Amino acid sequence: MNVSERIAKLKDLMKSRNIDAFIVPSYDAHQSEYVADHWKCREWITGFTGSAGTAVITLDECGLWTDGRYFIQAENELKGSGVKLFKMREPGVPTFYEWIADVLPKNSNVGIDAKIFPLAVVNTMKDKFKAKNINIKDGDLIDQIWNDRPSMPMSVAYDHDVKYCGKSRIEKISELREKMKTIGANYNIISSLDDIAWLFNIRGNDIHCNPYVISYALISLNEAFLFIDNKKVDSDIKSKLKADEIVIKGYEEVADYIKSLPEDATICFDPNKTSYWLYSAIHKNVKKIKGINFTTKMKAIKNSVEIENLKKCQVNDGAQMVRFMKWLKQNVGKEKMTEISVDQKLESFRAQIDTFVTTSFDTIAAYQENGAMMHYKASEDKNSELKAEGFLLVDSGGQYYDGTTDITRTFALGALTDEQKRDFTYTLKGHINLAQAKFLYGCTGANLDILARRPLWEQGIDYKCGTGHGVGFFLGVHEGPQNISPRMINVPIEAGMVTTNEPGVYKEGKYGIRIENTLLAVKDMENEYGTFMKFETISLCPIDLDAVEVSLLSDSEKNWLNEYHKTVYDKLSPILNEEEKQWLKIATRAI
Repeated sequence: MNVSERIAKLKDLMKSRNIDAFIVPSYDAHQSEYVADHWKCREWITGFTGSAGTAVITLDECGLWTDGRYFIQAENELKGSGVKLFKMREPGVPTFYEWIADVLPKNSNVGIDAKIFPLAVVNTMKDKFKAKNINIKDGDLIDQIWNDRPSMPMSVAYDHDVKYCGKSRIEKISELREKMKTIGANYNIISSLDDIAWLFNIRGNDIHCNPYVISYALISLNEAFLFIDNKKVDSDIKSKLKADEIVIKGYEEVADYIKSLPEDATICFDPNKTSYWLYSAIHKNVKKIKGINFTTKMKAIKNSVEIENLKKCQVNDGAQMVRFMKWLKQNVGKEKMTEISVDQKLESFRAQIDTFVTTSFDTIAAYQENGAMMHYKASEDKNSELKAEGFLLVDSGGQYYDGTTDITRTFALGALTDEQKRDFTYTLKGHINLAQAKFLYGCTGANLDILARRPLWEQGIDYKCGTGHGVGFFLGVHEGPQNISPRMINVPIEAGMVTTNEPGVYKEGKYGIRIENTLLAVKDMENEYGTFMKFETISLCPIDLDAVEVSLLSDSEKNWLNEYHKTVYDKLSPILNEEEKQWLKIATRAI
């Protein structure tokens, strides 16, 4: 079936169930950003392959809501499907629930799969629908028409050694219980897979590029439960978990177990990471405390062992980036290269590292105009051949036992226009502004975002995404609760948080530019005014000097770039051979 046929089939089912609109989000049952193929319902029904978006199908219309990272991609992928694109957060564009409330008549029915919808979103919809008495009905309609739907992922869980992560699961659970006591909670439901993986020091391969295993967790003040398919737990990990007094129960048992909790219990959970289905299993008399998962905040602040390992990881990852960059710059135009082949080449370099597991996301290798699509992915149908001219944007990273990396470099493959060099240099100025930031403790990412945008705003340029996101430790490449973005999130930047710095320029039909490094937040100084913070750049790879218009940089910016490149050379050269060292010496030359 093509997209139009799938939508027609869904509408027929909606009519038979008296459903006036059906919502298909990007979530899985754990409200994940990236999901296993089994849960790619929104992609299946619309044809849009981006990681973020919500589809709404009414009996008369179909819409897809997605953010600025995917506007160009969505327009291309939705052509001819009959699905209208709604550009989120653009002026005059309603949210999907505002749109539903506007177009549906009173007493309509809206269908959702409650197993995948977060409680917070359902509550927002209920508020918006109240005036028209629009009802929400539960049911997974997609499952009834997706005949060849992929099965649930079944990777086996494995242990993440404490020599990498720094704290045992017993220590982490004990710290979590102390935090639960501070709010009077005696139970904590955890649905989010990254939180569960971090808390129990387990990893898996259930989601592409994300080392998770599908599961739920429930922590009480004296017991810890892991709800997981028994086939995912071999004798080795089972014995380790049991030795640490973790009770293993079946994945499907979670709702029934929560229903059985005593009515005088007090339970805490994250309404953005807990499904409406799971919430509905909690007895009405149980006291409920809603807030960001304690584990989300705990894992965002890396401990000293994690930081030490991550810095080693960045050295190894950076050396392979240098080898890739050297190969690319020396051979482009001399041998055939495509976006897919350079992606494969870079992965082959990373795979030589002993601790490498997989890439941390699908590499974005985007030549010239393809770089304007922030989350572009080459395919056999669209795979540009590289020439010795213009820009190649490569956004990539690795999952290693000793850390997760995420780095973007935009390479000059040959001659550039004045416009290209100018845009690259203003992107670099924004990157340096943020990297140099000194700020008072308590600042959030929203307070700092302007530092990266200002040089571009002064040229009348903006990018339709955040400037930075948190990065996990052998976990998700996108991790909260912190970010650097115009959108206010009331989470201060703490010492030990790892966040990206990635301003960019995206000109449709021309090119894309992004310069991304990873920042470690550290304390700088304390005085009578308070505690001041700063960033340490821990990614290590040359920024392509062939694309820099030096006359546009201030002395301070040139000094930062020279110091950064000196650090890159000093830290990477000891593990490079003589020829690679000589190449790196030139690539990190002072300007």
